[in-house]
Amino acid sequence: MKLRKVLALSLTAALALTSLAGCGSDGAETTESADGTTATTETAETTETAENTEGATEDGELTYASINLGESYTDITTTIKWIHHKTDREEDGTIAAMIEEFNQVYPNITVETEGITDYQEDSLLRLSTGDWGDIMFIPAIDKAELSTYFIPYGTTAEMDQYINFANNWEMDGNCYGIAYMGNAQGLLYNKQVFADAGVATLPTTPDELIAALQAIKDNTDAIPLYTNYAAGWTMGGQWDAFLGAITTGDETWLNQKFVHTAEPFKDNGDGTGAYALYKILYDAVAQGLIEDDYTTTDWEGCKAMINNGEIGCMVLGSWAIAQMKAAGDNPDNIGYMPFPITVNGQQYATAGPDYCYGINVNSSDDNKAAAMVFVKWMVEESGWCDFEGGYPISKTAPTSFVFEGVNIVENAPALAGEEDLLNQMNSESELSFNAGGDAKVQRIVEAAATGSQTFDEIMAEWTEAWNAAQEELSIEVLY
Repeated sequence: MKLRKVLALSLTAALALTSLAGCGSDGAETTESADGTTATTETAETTETAENTEGATEDGELTYASINLGESYTDITTTIKWIHHKTDREEDGTIAAMIEEFNQVYPNITVETEGITDYQEDSLLRLSTGDWGDIMFIPAIDKAELSTYFIPYGTTAEMDQYINFANNWEMDGNCYGIAYMGNAQGLLYNKQVFADAGVATLPTTPDELIAALQAIKDNTDAIPLYTNYAAGWTMGGQWDAFLGAITTGDETWLNQKFVHTAEPFKDNGDGTGAYALYKILYDAVAQGLIEDDYTTTDWEGCKAMINNGEIGCMVLGSWAIAQMKAAGDNPDNIGYMPFPITVNGQQYATAGPDYCYGINVNSSDDNKAAAMVFVKWMVEESGWCDFEGGYPISKTAPTSFVFEGVNIVENAPALAGEEDLLNQMNSESELSFNAGGDAKVQRIVEAAATGSQTFDEIMAEWTEAWNAAQEELSIEVLY
């Protein structure tokens, strides 16, 4: 695609100096670091046009499915604004290059953009005003609020024909958000470091991973596991992403069973479940298999470090692959492995959406249509998702994503009527098994490093808080 030629020229010098923000989500997402300075563009006055219904359904309803790119809404002349967290792509020209290509098809739709560094907090503040523009990446809000702020793209069943993760921002059977890229969950690692350590086979269990980390410590100068403790968002948002099918083999566990489980943090005795997940981190810290001083980790610096073989592995979503490859002269040494937990002989990886495009319910009709045209073009034609190495969003656009040797699944959505129950449990228990749970995972590092608490004591406290929240919210315990 033309975009790839433009990007190849514009990013050669810039990629090593800028970064992608991580993500997550899932339902839980993932809160991102300040990975660049804010790039701001002033919003021009919107040019109103006559009502345009070309591309709408027979009853005039605007939907994603009804838009034929290059044909629908070509007579609209207007200006739309998109706010986002991708400050690095704002600065290195990637976003400008995509908009330039979009304007070859829709020359009369002007797209203004603003990259926001502290996106999660800033976007929530702007959202409350209603006057933030036309497209934003949806921040952490209750699903019950979706129709207050955004318009639907269509029914979830209809959107499922076009995109992956159509149910991520679903309410009342409608899809309100479309991800710009997807993430698979695993371990980022340096192939050469593992080879130099004598680790010939990738670990598939917690014990095998700890043994591999010890081999790296014994046989190389690399840091076996880099925690990225100081960044904060690299803690809860990343480790919590493995809850669910990856650690249990059950796609319904995270969003349907977790809140109804009496002891979700108990030791299953077979290296599976939440207990086994977080114990990997505790054991790695307790056994000195991390950086010398976890309080001084450097998110930007770690990219070149793993590229250059100074780090063995890091817990990050697949969104980070492109960043680490671009950070030095050894891109081919960057690998990605399934998380080392095996359930009944099978390893799992969940794939989920990163931030999702949402369209302002308060925008004019023309701007809503122009915004939906732009979102559809970004998803299906821009090539951005594949350029970032993302798990595919469009079910029709080309993709080069490959993740072998693992069963890729998607955690099933919450049951009807319980869409916000996990968020309520997170808040009531103050544990936050989502992007806001960084402190609880940092606490594991602190306890392991100082010996202030055993791992079992931490899990007992989590269980007590979880059970108290279940009681306070009158949640039925079924498992």
